[in-house]
Amino acid sequence: MKVLINKNMLESIVTNTNPYLEKRDLSAITSHIYISAKDGVLNIKATDHEIGLAYKLSNVKIIDQGYATANGKKLLDIIKSLKDEEVMLETVNNYLYIKQKNSKYKLPMYKFEDFPEFPTIEGKSKFDVDAVMLGRSLKKILPSIDSNNPKFELNGAFLDIKQDFINIVGTDTRRLSVFKFQTPTEKEFSLIIPKKAINEIQKLFFDKIEIYYDENILIAQSQNFEFFTKLINGKFPDYERVIPKEVRKRLQLSRDKMIDGIKTISMLSDTMKITFSKDNITFESVIEDNSEAKTMIDYQTGLEDEFFIGIKNRYLLDFLTSIEDENFELGFNESSLAFVVNSKELTTVIMPINL
Repeated sequence: MKVLINKNMLESIVTNTNPYLEKRDLSAITSHIYISAKDGVLNIKATDHEIGLAYKLSNVKIIDQGYATANGKKLLDIIKSLKDEEVMLETVNNYLYIKQKNSKYKLPMYKFEDFPEFPTIEGKSKFDVDAVMLGRSLKKILPSIDSNNPKFELNGAFLDIKQDFINIVGTDTRRLSVFKFQTPTEKEFSLIIPKKAINEIQKLFFDKIEIYYDENILIAQSQNFEFFTKLINGKFPDYERVIPKEVRKRLQLSRDKMIDGIKTISMLSDTMKITFSKDNITFESVIEDNSEAKTMIDYQTGLEDEFFIGIKNRYLLDFLTSIEDENFELGFNESSLAFVVNSKELTTVIMPINL
């Protein structure tokens, strides 16, 4: 194989594929990036078996067709060190050479035949959805998704596809977030996308994309790339039961003022007590040592009786920084019960802490 390619283009692709590499076992073929030059197209792939990303490039000069693999991290480090000029990739005797003018690097290759095949869309259903909107909605509920829960289904986003809308749900058992957007769909179904995949989806879903799925795999294709992720098999909790059907009181609150109050306390404490009075809202730190943080904002809540909640700062802050609305709604029953915060599209239910 012998290929000439723009340095910046190559760096961008190898950067984007690096998160898909096997990081722990460097002897595995999946710690390598796969490169093929064939029929005027350069293919670059990476996968750790759980997620995968492949790029197709036609605006490169293929001098000799062929195949290569190279350690993804080392390849990226080399490319970053090069100047913004053309780079030559060439294979000789089981080595990949990276050349630019007077600079030359050599990396050992593994057998390209051992690189795992990517899944195909054959036999899979098409998911007709606005990919940009899907990526945006997944970003909104990402903070609420657990990472290492023994119940694997909680380590991903639950997509509950209904006839006229989609609910995107995430929970870490202490809070639950639901992002809802309207879209017509041909049939109702559900699936769970792993958190790791969501982190990468946010970088990709900005183009015209076609999405396919079955019970095990989700595939996204554009003109330039193909992405896949294994799905989480499991039964997601009945999230609709978690959302309070009725609340004793609803408050309309300012997003920016609440963010300012929370951030003032967050310098000393990651938990706080928020007290809502008729004419103001007080934020107080909850700390075991003798330090203290307290601030108050003037705000007409309209409450006749004072009400307080104990909360992890991050839970409410994650919600507030995920919405664009100037105001949001807080609904509550008792200080010891879950409360709910709403914007036009995002709903989050939060369990309070005991004070």
